[in-house]
Amino acid sequence: MSPWVRYTLGPLLLAQARAARRRAPALPEAAGEREGELGDAAQPLLRVLIVGDSSAAGVGVDAQDRALAGYLTRHLHARTRHRVRWALHARSGSNTQQVLALLQQAQTEPADVAVVASGVNDLIDEVPADVAMAYRAALVAQLRAVAQVRHVVFTPLPPVHQFPLLPQPLRYLAGRDARQHNRALAAWAARERGLSFVPVPVRLNRSNMAIDGFHPGEPVYRLCGELVAEHIATQVWPRLQASKDSS
Repeated sequence: MSPWVRYTLGPLLLAQARAARRRAPALPEAAGEREGELGDAAQPLLRVLIVGDSSAAGVGVDAQDRALAGYLTRHLHARTRHRVRWALHARSGSNTQQVLALLQQAQTEPADVAVVASGVNDLIDEVPADVAMAYRAALVAQLRAVAQVRHVVFTPLPPVHQFPLLPQPLRYLAGRDARQHNRALAAWAARERGLSFVPVPVRLNRSNMAIDGFHPGEPVYRLCGELVAEHIATQVWPRLQASKDSS
């Protein structure tokens, strides 16, 4: 958001954001296990780590098997016919800096691929895109150093300009900022090895979002999980296997 817009519309946007938070029901994170394994011991092993904010934690649905982690890991197992060992480290309300802090405090097992779902709280906390990108770079470095992650997949910030909860002009301006973050993520992933950015084409409405009009509903989690899993199965994992076989 430009300094001029922040100065002229700041009081209105702050009032709208506070009103939206008061209206939104406080939804819990999805219940269920945050680690698991699909498949049997005879299958090759693919290890996946999922980190992020409420969208990684499954806020908006009642169980992890109906959230991002559930759909992603099931589809990945079905597409690769590999044993999928997964773990989830996520906390609702976290911006990217706080996701990094959460990961630094967690006991993290080694993983081949990490999936990062965060960013909306950077908008809420008015973190500039370049600052958020610096924290994303630190997060990738942490994943590589601590969990020996070989590839990191970023999901996009959602189309915030379609959130039913948010009034105008807050909805429009937050959506514009989300697109700026996504452009920065896509450009970074395009130029750096070991990174991916997976677009999720979706039109949000009350039928596919949670009852708060802010968090994803099960249809969105399903779409995102399956798209990311398809990307890993067809684009990421074959390259990682080929690289490992040739070394």
